[in-house]
Amino acid sequence: MAVVPFEPRFMKVGVLTAALQELTPRQVRDADPDRAIEEWAAFAREVGADYMQLSAALHPDETDVPPEAMLDPVANTLDLREPFDEPRARRVRAALGAEGIGLSDLGYFDNMLHQDPAIRSKKHDFMKRVMDAAALLEVDAVCGFVGRDQSSSMDQNLSSLAESFVPLLRYAKERGLTYRVEQCPMPGWTTGDNWHNNIAYTPGTWIAIHRLCERHGVGDQFRIHYDPSHAILMGQDTRSIFQYLKNEGYGFLISGFHVKGQVIDSVGVTAWGYGGQTVERGDCRDGRPSSDPREQLNAWKKQTVLCEHELPGTARHDPLAYLQNRSVDWLDHQLAARELLELDVAETHLVVEHEFQPARSQDRDRLKPILAGSIAFTRSIDRAAACMYALQHEVMAAQGIEPQGVGRQPYRT
Repeated sequence: MAVVPFEPRFMKVGVLTAALQELTPRQVRDADPDRAIEEWAAFAREVGADYMQLSAALHPDETDVPPEAMLDPVANTLDLREPFDEPRARRVRAALGAEGIGLSDLGYFDNMLHQDPAIRSKKHDFMKRVMDAAALLEVDAVCGFVGRDQSSSMDQNLSSLAESFVPLLRYAKERGLTYRVEQCPMPGWTTGDNWHNNIAYTPGTWIAIHRLCERHGVGDQFRIHYDPSHAILMGQDTRSIFQYLKNEGYGFLISGFHVKGQVIDSVGVTAWGYGGQTVERGDCRDGRPSSDPREQLNAWKKQTVLCEHELPGTARHDPLAYLQNRSVDWLDHQLAARELLELDVAETHLVVEHEFQPARSQDRDRLKPILAGSIAFTRSIDRAAACMYALQHEVMAAQGIEPQGVGRQPYRT
């Protein structure tokens, strides 16, 4: 009988810089763009992160979506209005090295399939600049959305990806990058009735998109940056999603994680169901979409009326909610990832993403202990899951000892 040593493997813990967009005031970072990255590297170290997911976005002066229509300020910690060249890259690498902080990837979260050709081209050009910056900063991935063409059906969106999205993956391939897709359905992206505004929102479409990408030689570039909050929003649970991917032969598709939770409001679900508020949101006037960006923001009631994002560790421990898929069971999330996905655990990034509105402060001193606590919670949960997995699946398994009890099972609530 073999004796296997106890050797738990831990994931890499980081933070998305959109957690505090105004760490460096805009008037300062507009004049000296890379100072925002320098100050975020120092802040990341102070809150206990080992890595940053560096957020890029079109500047407020350049975006097609007015800042007033967004839930959060524009998060362009990485400012790409001017070329990101080797001198800028050296400055950023020096700042990261001085603070002992790594980069997980670069994130730009926008609609790559916008129905207006000029706007789509602008977003594609910006994503290519993000990819060029990623290559200069020696990271191996970018993170973002696929999106949706609002003028077309989902089937039409899928069939057009060869022209509308595959070129971006070819650009990534030429630079040795992976394009990790976050699966948020983005219901508030439109004042219309569409709720699924990112075609890559669920395992069924991930697989369909990957098959298309394979046919065009870029299957290895398409991966999922899984966020459990979106599963809760859609009535899904993480273990079942991971089991489905494994059963279908796609356990390799997930290659990174946004660590963000969701807590369902049962009253909101009772009133509106999982489709969210459909009428009288305040984003229309006389039955037509409002032209006022402040009113367009109300389109997000499709989501916010029935749930609230959780910064990991800020929600109460609630076993019943876990079983009802109304809150994220963080321990099982980390166990299921190890048990069911094809991960190189020690090279997998857990990126804490902060969208918990009651704590959505742009005050550095107020946010610092909250973010530090969440990052510590994330690290501790991952370590607990790593220890359980190593003990049960490696040490005990080698000696023929079965774990006790039943544990969570897929497809059951």
